[in-house]
Amino acid sequence: MSLSIAGQNILDVEVTNISSHEIWLLTGNKEFFMSYEDFPWFQDATVKDILTVEQPSPNHFYWPNLDIDLSLEIIQNPQHFPLKSCI
Repeated sequence: MSLSIAGQNILDVEVTNISSHEIWLLTGNKEFFMSYEDFPWFQDATVKDILTVEQPSPNHFYWPNLDIDLSLEIIQNPQHFPLKSCI
């Protein structure tokens, strides 16, 4: 009997810590700090919504329950991407 796994490959990404000030994202062998000051969309999100993260391609992360797309560049250098609000 042989077994096969159907579906698409999913790259490794995981939220490893959630605190009152930040979240930590692990991808590959590196962990990235994401403060709520720089990423305020996560501050009032549920734990389930924060933990539901996908990596559709290398260096691209998506939280489907929150409709948040972030690149590794944004996570590493949030100062280069000031927040903008559209009302």
